[in-house]
Amino acid sequence: MKAAVVTFPGSNCDRDLAVAFERAGWHVTRVWHKDTDLPPGVDVVGIPGGFSFGDYLRCGAIAAQSPIGAAVKAHAARGGFVLGICNGFQVLTEMQLLPGALMRNAGLKFVCRMQGLRVATTDSAFTAEYGMGQAITVPVAHHDGNYTIDDEGLARLKGEDRIAFTYDGNPNGSMADIAGVLSENRRVLGMMPHPERVVDPAQGGTDGAALFKALMGGLTLA
Repeated sequence: MKAAVVTFPGSNCDRDLAVAFERAGWHVTRVWHKDTDLPPGVDVVGIPGGFSFGDYLRCGAIAAQSPIGAAVKAHAARGGFVLGICNGFQVLTEMQLLPGALMRNAGLKFVCRMQGLRVATTDSAFTAEYGMGQAITVPVAHHDGNYTIDDEGLARLKGEDRIAFTYDGNPNGSMADIAGVLSENRRVLGMMPHPERVVDPAQGGTDGAALFKALMGGLTLA
């Protein structure tokens, strides 16, 4: 199975994401933001965390207009998988591949800590290796992670079981404690916490490894 990890100016979690994919058995290709095409046969595109383009304008807004953006959107449109983490989540909302927006944290401070999460659905290729309601611990590191959506959109996310993860002890003011959401076809996941930073015991935990393992298994069965 093939994964592509995109790097933008200011990305700082791209190597971590590539390593997390590789540990789960993926063949990983690194892609630069000025590339116009994804590598042939890519199954999943990873959009990493960091501060793409210095977070100017809005977090993720400039990255969403990069040359590689059209290829990522085309990949999603034909049913390909996309994973956006932290700044990657912000990029996916700016690309309109996911609903809502990531606003400034309610406390107006950068939050960097280990964070308790709950698995809100197991009905996705990303979360199938977890248990429903399972408590996991995953790092967060963001200044603009306050997930915001209108009431109609929130009701739709809940009604369609598209909330992937929620916070135990909300660190940023996100509506309904949302930490991650799925697209309508359940093949695009955006989340603010960093599962790629907890895939090895040396990192202090392995709660993120199941996500990369689940995605590999889900594609193998497809």
